Amino acid sequence: MSFAVFAAEEAHELAPMVMDVIWFPIIAAAVFVALGVVTYSFRDVANRHSHKTGGAAAHGTDHH
Repeated sequence: MSFAVFAAEEAHELAPMVMDVIWFPIIAAAVFVALGVVTYSFRDVANRHSHKTGGAAAHGTDHH
């Protein structure tokens, strides 16, 4: 067997996977859900701190 044939056979060997293939999209979905929860938790933060920026008069309230 020549060296070129031996090298071609070695190139088709697959690398071992760290975990089963099904876990990659599950982990990705869990990360996106966690990021969505973090993003959702910061909703309306600008309106809660509008007294620091002077935006309270624009909302019709006067909190001191």
